[in-house]
Amino acid sequence: MKYSLFDSSSVSGRLVAGVDEVGRGPLCGDVVTAAVILDPSRLIDGLNDSKKLSEKRREALFEVIKDQALSWSLGRASVEEIDQLNILHATMLAMQRAVAGLAVAPELVLIDGNRCPELPCEAQAIVQGDGQIAEISAASILAKVTRDREMLAVDREFPGYGIARHKGYPTKIHLDALDRLGVTPHHRRSFAPVRRVIETGSTAK
Repeated sequence: MKYSLFDSSSVSGRLVAGVDEVGRGPLCGDVVTAAVILDPSRLIDGLNDSKKLSEKRREALFEVIKDQALSWSLGRASVEEIDQLNILHATMLAMQRAVAGLAVAPELVLIDGNRCPELPCEAQAIVQGDGQIAEISAASILAKVTRDREMLAVDREFPGYGIARHKGYPTKIHLDALDRLGVTPHHRRSFAPVRRVIETGSTAK
């Protein structure tokens, strides 16, 4: 992949941050975002959409990014915020928090997807940007590794749901476990399968 579609901006001294999220689709857990400003003088080999990398490779790049980036920050929206705001608005809030947490203020923010949150600087949404823009790829790796680790912790707290395997997504294993074991404090009550369990005792429509 190219280091960035905005290399010309980097040469002129413009600071570019990439932002991505992980966890919009799962039935449980926070939505996690990351913002990353890479150092043009320290290119990181192997960046790509985090979903296209092996777990081992993501874990290795996670440490490299934290060590070599000019600045990085994590943001999140809690399960309670997701239920209150809806997942779209909670994701926008989590992205705002990630950008606000950067130690260096970016001049341009590139966001994976098709819409941008309100930010104090120029922002541009790029569909499938996590496979095209190095800064977004780096953000996707930080967000995914962070959330995956948190899901492993939830799995230890609530064994039986298979969360270590599916990371909270609505797989058959997860839905069957909800029917059998019920809803945990980590589940998003506004999401239809979880809401149905609360109301009827079953995820079935």
